[in-house]
Amino acid sequence: MKAYWSLFVARFALLLQYRTAALAGVATQFFWGFVKVMVLEAFFTHTTTAQPMTLQEAVGYVWLGQAFLMAVAPWSGDREIQYSIQSGAVGYDLLRPTDLYNFWFTRALALRTAPVILRAIPLLTLTMLIFPLIGFSERSLSFPPSFAAFIAFFISFIAAILLSSALTMLLTVSMMWTLSGEGVNSILPTVIIIFSGMIVPLPLFPEWFKPLLNALPFSGLMDRPFRLFTGNLPPNELFHVLLHQSFWIFAIVIIGRFLVKRGVKKLVIQGG
Repeated sequence: MKAYWSLFVARFALLLQYRTAALAGVATQFFWGFVKVMVLEAFFTHTTTAQPMTLQEAVGYVWLGQAFLMAVAPWSGDREIQYSIQSGAVGYDLLRPTDLYNFWFTRALALRTAPVILRAIPLLTLTMLIFPLIGFSERSLSFPPSFAAFIAFFISFIAAILLSSALTMLLTVSMMWTLSGEGVNSILPTVIIIFSGMIVPLPLFPEWFKPLLNALPFSGLMDRPFRLFTGNLPPNELFHVLLHQSFWIFAIVIIGRFLVKRGVKKLVIQGG
């Protein structure tokens, strides 16, 4: 455990150095978040039917999605590992006295937690504290309705980070099976973004589609934790949320370990 902790700390500290890129990301995510909020305002203003969430809950859902976008949305695998597989430098990882999957998973965990400091905190400060002061209360992110709601969100968010890291590992391991890995790293993140609620909050999808959305692992990344934060889901739903997340974390880790074990046996080191 000491070796994995040292790796996590070192990787986390390295990722914190990309402050300029993080600042650009905050500006981009703020812009797109504001656009999505205005689209939702137009929708809720003109809808003639009751919706499964209020406008304030939907606005909070959007801002949470923008704040934690890089933390819970696995946009791609670990690029450094992918390059090491292409170059043959992955041979050094195979020689380390550590479990290969755990070693790479620890890197993925650091990759998903560093953005919380670099991107989430500035964006949450802007939308929760500054917006109400400048007259944008209706477009701001409200605090959780209760302390229990915040605790439920916090616990489910930790599980969402683990789930995101497990999915990141699937994208990373795909490099063992393809020469470039760009196909999987382009298609799967798009599927995740759509079915996790990043584009449209999942409660606003058609009723006939919701059972599938709720069964897939992607709702555990954003939708359920964010709904606990906004109060759309009561805190007593935490057990069911964690049950769903834990099942998929376990299943995806098992699949990832199987693919790593098989991939190492067939891996051809090109160069290095």
